[in-house]
Amino acid sequence: REWTMKTSVVFLLCLSLFPGFSQGRVVGEDETGFAECNVFFPGQVPPEGFTEPFHVKICQQYNKEPRFATLYSTKDKIPLYSAFKYTKPAQNEEENWLVEPQIDDPENDLHEMVHEADIVGTVANLGANQALTSDYVGSGYERGLLNPSLLNEEDFQMATYTLTNAVPLSPSLSKSWHRDIGSVVEQALVPHCSKKDHLYLLAGAIPSSVRVKGKVSVPETLWLAACCDAPEGWSLGLVKKMNDENSLVDLTVGELEKQLLAGVHLFKGNCGEDNQSQEKKEAILQAVSQIRSGEQVGTSDNQEVKDSGLVRKVAGIIATPFIKLLELLIYVFVELVKFVFYFLWLVIKRVGGTVLDGVYSLWKGVVSYFKAISMVLISIPYDVGRVIVNIFLGFLEIVQDVASLTYRILRIPVGFVLHLAAFPYHSICAIPSVLKDMATGIGGTFSLVIDATAAVLHGFYYVAGHIVKRFVPKGSSDD
Repeated sequence: REWTMKTSVVFLLCLSLFPGFSQGRVVGEDETGFAECNVFFPGQVPPEGFTEPFHVKICQQYNKEPRFATLYSTKDKIPLYSAFKYTKPAQNEEENWLVEPQIDDPENDLHEMVHEADIVGTVANLGANQALTSDYVGSGYERGLLNPSLLNEEDFQMATYTLTNAVPLSPSLSKSWHRDIGSVVEQALVPHCSKKDHLYLLAGAIPSSVRVKGKVSVPETLWLAACCDAPEGWSLGLVKKMNDENSLVDLTVGELEKQLLAGVHLFKGNCGEDNQSQEKKEAILQAVSQIRSGEQVGTSDNQEVKDSGLVRKVAGIIATPFIKLLELLIYVFVELVKFVFYFLWLVIKRVGGTVLDGVYSLWKGVVSYFKAISMVLISIPYDVGRVIVNIFLGFLEIVQDVASLTYRILRIPVGFVLHLAAFPYHSICAIPSVLKDMATGIGGTFSLVIDATAAVLHGFYYVAGHIVKRFVPKGSSDD
């Protein structure tokens, strides 16, 4: 993280010191064509027919100025074409590879091409829709530029070194492509276009099923389409096959379009192909033929020069097998070295992995051991405190039992004494109640005797009356 922050600070410092740092912009769907980069197409009309959802339009900018336009395939992770104009080439070239963050993360705040190392970890899904430097490392392929830096002046060159302008090419094919394109443009096309600023160039690639590291498509064909949109205008197409680095086939733009996607039109109105000057066309094709055969346009007819050229050709034919053999040996040696380093890397990786696993297990065991010891040491004061509390509670229970037992022992004589002391009080206090009860009993007995005597007398009276009534005759009232 610290390294990334330092790199970002250096990058921002470079932006402040060099305001012309390369930048690009992904064109949204709501904009027509390539926005500011429409100037790189005849009539400001981009090619038609590239309508797949994974085709992304990029206006490559530098120093706040459009430098060229690119149609990028996020599926194949290579550009389908780059549109540009010829400018006076710079003497010095400096590779400074960049990426376009908005292709992978349209929601980010970066609106310019930046170094890949400066945005690692800050751009979501980096590399999901575009190729990265890691996709080329160790693959045997170079990052071949569709818009060659050698055809651009110094201000334009920085913008060409972006991975959205690169396709995987073998070193020899990359060299051959840039050499042939540079020669054709400078020696055959530019001299025959009366208005240099009206020479429009499209360099493209046709993807194949072969992919580098299963990700970046290796082109099966490279092509160039040129349009001179001026009085006495003309157009031309060139094709180079991947399986033959020395091939360079010229054809019309219409024939080239048939090799691309169905319905593709590269130039508006085919750049006046039907009204081209036959003389111009023949002159351009002758110049291309001379370049294809290895001759230089405009060379002297001096016999000595021709003879020396013939000698060079013969020497080249003789030396070619040896050069190819040497290239094969170098290739085998490089692959052998790569295999050895790969094998050593696997061994180091396995051994290092085993050692790291052992160290990790040991570290984990040590941590667990110290954790257990720490828990035991922490629990000792707690256990001691709990024992002390239990002892104190036990002592309190013993005191409570002793007090309870003492109380129960002491309660027996105390109660007896209390009852004994209370006896006279209860005895004296009971005399009135006893006398009252005795008086009540005597009164009740006397009353009972009287009642009984009265009852007996009443009974005798009743019996006597009954006998009299029964046995004595009734008389008159006078009697």
